Parts: sequence; C-alpha cells; structure tokens
Amino acid sequence: MAPGTEAGRSSLVETGGVHVHFARREFEQRLASARAEMENLGLDGLLLFRQESMYYLTGYDTFGYVFFQCLYLGADGRLILLTRAPDYLQARFTSIIDDIRIWVDGPEAAPAEELQRILKDCGCQGRRLGVEWESYGLTGRNALRLQAQLEGVCTLSDASDLISRLRVVKSDAELAYVRRAAQLADDALAEAARITAPGAFEGDILAAMQGAIYRGGGDDPANEFIVGSGSGALMCRYFTGRRHLDAQDQLTLEFAGVYRHYHACLMRTLGVGEMDPRLVAMHAASVEALLAAEAALRPGRPIGEVFDAHARVLDARGHRDHRLNACGYSLGTTFAPNWMDWPMLYHGNLVEAVPGMVFFIHIIVFDATQGLAMTLGRTSLVTPTGAETLSAAGLDLIVK
Repeated sequence: MAPGTEAGRSSLVETGGVHVHFARREFEQRLASARAEMENLGLDGLLLFRQESMYYLTGYDTFGYVFFQCLYLGADGRLILLTRAPDYLQARFTSIIDDIRIWVDGPEAAPAEELQRILKDCGCQGRRLGVEWESYGLTGRNALRLQAQLEGVCTLSDASDLISRLRVVKSDAELAYVRRAAQLADDALAEAARITAPGAFEGDILAAMQGAIYRGGGDDPANEFIVGSGSGALMCRYFTGRRHLDAQDQLTLEFAGVYRHYHACLMRTLGVGEMDPRLVAMHAASVEALLAAEAALRPGRPIGEVFDAHARVLDARGHRDHRLNACGYSLGTTFAPNWMDWPMLYHGNLVEAVPGMVFFIHIIVFDATQGLAMTLGRTSLVTPTGAETLSAAGLDLIVK
C-alpha cells in the first residue's frame, strides 16, 4: 500500500528490513528482554519515542523523530510504528518492523489521535502503558496532546529509562561496532596531530578528522566535534567560527569515532609551539587523574567512585576550582542532538558498573584566570576484571 493515504487515518504497509545491522536473533533477544522488564513493571505495552530505543529494538534508522513518531511494543510482542510518509521506505529498508502506520501531514493532522485509535484496536483500553516521556523525539506540546488523547483510555506510567537500562550493557555484536568506532577515533586523532601546526586552520583539522572517519566507513556523530584554540580551548561545547592557530597556542579537541551509530570518544588538548610549563604540569596531573579514574571503574562498584578518584588527584594538584562536576558518561548508539548516554560519572552516583558497559572518561582542567586549558579523555569497556581501554593512542602530550 502506498505511503500517502487518506488524511486523518493511518495505513498498514508491509516491510522487508533488508538493511539492518544485526542478526534477527539479536533483535529477538532484545525484544524478549524488554517484554520481561515490562512484565516485571506490570506494563501491558510501551510507547517508545526515543530513536535510540527504536534502533536498538528493531534496527529502524532515521532522523524523522524530529516529528511525531511512536513505536508501540505490546506485552504480546506486537510492534507497530506510527510515523510520516517520508519514513515509510526508511522503515522498510532499515528495520524488522512489519506493521507501519502513516499519519498524513496537513492542517488538521492529529497523530496523537491516530495513536489512540491504534491502541484501541490493540485492546489497550484500561491497560497500563509505559511512556518514554524523557525523549528528544517527544516535544512538550506533543506530550500534552498525547496525554489528553489517552486520558480515560489507558493508564500511563513513566518508562523513560526502561530501554536505556537494557541498552547500557552491550552484547558482543554491539561491542564489535564499539571497537571499530574506537579505531576510527584513533585515526581521527592521528589526522589532527598531522595537520596541527602554527598557522593551521581549525577547519582543515576538523575536515581531516571527519574525513578519516568517513573513509573508514563511519557515521556522523550525534553531536558536533568540539574544537577550540586560544581562549576557545577552554570551551567544552562546539561554537561556530574557525580561526588559525597562533605560533604558540593550545588546541582542545573532543570527538568521537562512530560506527553503525555506536560512539567511542577521545579528548585531547594539543600544544602548539613552545609549551608553557604550567600546561605541562596540568597534563601530568590529567594523566594521573585519568589512570586513577580508569582503575576505579570496576564491576560491582558504584560509578560515582570513578569521579571521586579523578577529583582526588586534581584537588591534590591544586585544580579543585578548575575541574568540572562530572568526568564522563556512558556511550553507545545515540542520535542527534547528543552522544552522551545514561548514566553519567558524578559524585554519589550509585549505579553499579557491569561488564559490557562502555564509558567515556574525560579529564577537563580549565583555568580561566590564567587562560590555560588541558584535557585528556578516552573510552573504556567494563570487563569482569576492570576497565579495558579501547584506544590504542598514547597519553603523551602532543606538541606541534
């Protein structure tokens, strides 16, 4: 059936799923785990709005989540995707979803109402459904419309982290993609080191780094690469406007190798020209802090201890006022606008590290008074015995 249908009604179409990046068995295991967790929580169905969840459970790969889009997973295993016509072929091509419904663009379009009809057809009246309220794919306005449409029809329960908690522990198939992403990140760092020199243009450095990833079969990152030199080296967010490096400069880079949407990050501050001794000392402190944090990333231990280990080192080196309040986060398959995943490394976080988790640990020391920046970060896998560094790049200070 064609994707464009009568306005105000959704349509059922068939799908082939010819471009998925995991075996069918992998998806079946993930769906079974999700349904088991739903049963534990007393949920009769899930309304999924996070693109990460859709990709994880079905392979569905799109940026169409900027509009109203919902994947329904029933306790009986039924999957129904409600989306727009431009994603009809996208879902057929990239996912295992067999039941795709299209809501039609127009001044009277009401996709939440369409979803209500779908849920009634599935026998969800009076049932308890989990909702991914915390999602970039569900705006505040659409959330209010959804709640209004389902009031009196279903009982809605916050299930924002149900799939996130499943995704945080990677399978062997996922880890193969993470390891490839880490190799691509190393390639990007090598290109940055090759291009960086007095007078080099930040845009050329970025282009070389991203080119290495694309040539290696990688993907766009879920957020922009961070690049900043001079006073901009103290920024840990992307900002527009490129400059040429001075004869003596500092260049901060935070970036990710990305493969099949799985991310592996690195962070470095490179020196240009004659190095300020204070920067050399800050780098030594950062190396010590990173190694201490990685040693604290142990299975069965709260991940807040990773932050505490890094903080003890930096505080002892006189950088209490120059460090941040978190030193990293989980990584996995994420979509724009952000590659940061749950959970984050901060003091008091009681989430326990489990083998199969992947974390980016970053040491960030910004001395705004002196105008000095130093960063150091890499991605590690939690194993049964501790943290395994996924990057082959060394930790020596790169000076060009």
